[in-house]
Amino acid sequence: MQENFRQFLERLRSENEMTDIRQPVDIRHIATLVDQSDKALFFHKVIGYDIPVVSGIIRTQKRAVLAMGCTTYSEIEHKLQRGIDQPIPPRYVETAPHKQLIRTGAEVDLLKLPIPMSSIYDGGPMITAGVVITRDPELGLNSGIYRFLVKEKNLTGIDIVTPNNMRLFAQRAFEAGRPCPISISIGTHPFEIMGSGFRAPLGVDEMAIAGGIRGAAVELIQCETIDLPCIADAEIVLEAEILPTGWTWPEGRFGEFTRLMGGLHWNPLVRVKAVTMRKNPIYYALHMPWENTWLAAPTRYTAIRRAMKSAGIQVKDINVTLGGCGFWHAVISIKKQAGEGKNAMLAALTAQDLKHVVIVDEDIDVHNAMDVEWAIATRVQGDKDIVIIPGARAKPLDPSLAVTPPGVVPTGAKVGIDATIGEGIPQERFERIAYAYADRAKIADYTQGKADPEPAKSTADDKTVATLASEILKLIEKTPMYYSEIAEKFADHQFQTVVRALGKLHTDEKLWQDPRGRMCVRGSAHAAKPPVKSF
Repeated sequence: MQENFRQFLERLRSENEMTDIRQPVDIRHIATLVDQSDKALFFHKVIGYDIPVVSGIIRTQKRAVLAMGCTTYSEIEHKLQRGIDQPIPPRYVETAPHKQLIRTGAEVDLLKLPIPMSSIYDGGPMITAGVVITRDPELGLNSGIYRFLVKEKNLTGIDIVTPNNMRLFAQRAFEAGRPCPISISIGTHPFEIMGSGFRAPLGVDEMAIAGGIRGAAVELIQCETIDLPCIADAEIVLEAEILPTGWTWPEGRFGEFTRLMGGLHWNPLVRVKAVTMRKNPIYYALHMPWENTWLAAPTRYTAIRRAMKSAGIQVKDINVTLGGCGFWHAVISIKKQAGEGKNAMLAALTAQDLKHVVIVDEDIDVHNAMDVEWAIATRVQGDKDIVIIPGARAKPLDPSLAVTPPGVVPTGAKVGIDATIGEGIPQERFERIAYAYADRAKIADYTQGKADPEPAKSTADDKTVATLASEILKLIEKTPMYYSEIAEKFADHQFQTVVRALGKLHTDEKLWQDPRGRMCVRGSAHAAKPPVKSF
């Protein structure tokens, strides 16, 4: 399937799965509007920016199915398996639309890109849909999806706390005292997003897997300032280097696939050397958490099937449930032979992250099966919280029990799960994602024509930025504030001006974050301290 990113967006329109918002919209309202919408949203006029924003394009099962060119959700798993079994190597091309505008060196200004914030507790504007390609001198190419928190006009962080191939490549470069070049392709077809999101073994080219899923080679092109390829169909490409700073800079917080806010991370810095883009690019903001879930879950199906095959189990069907965030809970039907029930369970638990009376906290709706399952997924450690009691009295109608003579009370196993928040765990780990401005930015108003007003102060010259930076510094000297609180406090300025002011404070090395991810003054009593070991 040769469909590109823009053709996919047009297909969403033709299927009535995307709404065009043509009136001006404040960038601070985008995330909560997408959260409220049952369709993908295309924001044509984002106040303070020249580039439109699209978000939510794979945020539902239907749109994920459309993205993969399938008719049912289960077909996605089979397409992924085809990509793994029959990879198609990428094809290199000489020209690409995103080479129409090239900005390098001092011309690089990430703050001109309409990069939204998402939740109340976010650490700042965050690039969420960049397909990252990197190379290790000995281990070869690797592709993945990572988040980049914008700190300055040419500086971001990269969230690579979790052990994976990208972290390995960056760590090897760090230990060698050299930067790790990366290309970041933004605005690519979901084929490339799914392929790069698959955790392939070292030495396996994820873009070849993406080609196998697509059924045609992914087109790549060489970058301008680094010796790496990027995706030719991308709307915007950032050419960058992970600096050898180690895992020492505060990063986050982030809204996670768990539907919870993650904590403050410590990560390396990324210097952007070049930005290449189309003359009229579209910025794609991947919306967490659901836009991550629908294409991530099929990778679990594939892993489970492989585990079942290795154990000699014949699988009838699998359901990786939404209550388990598309990652941790699975319902698996098998064509059973004697003893295979237990074997299937053990085999399934070897497939990535897969984890029955349930005790839950009061914030969990016990009448909502998804909510209960979510509690199990996010609040349980199996070695401590799961108790298996054998030999307990059981109901005779339980079909999993062995056949017993009439009149004999059957016994079986009972499983108890303590799905409450454990003592000693910081409460902020369980702060649910809550989108900024949800109390006032309502999608129904915008679809009926509401337009956000221009801020009273629309200038963003150096003097204005410097003055605002001083005001922000005075504000956070006494009490740390979340990025969104600062943005709200100075809502009479355009968001870009606020970002630039915070960027200036970062450049002047006056800005830091406290352990909860709030902005504070570097070196103050509030400032978070890096771990003793940086990686």
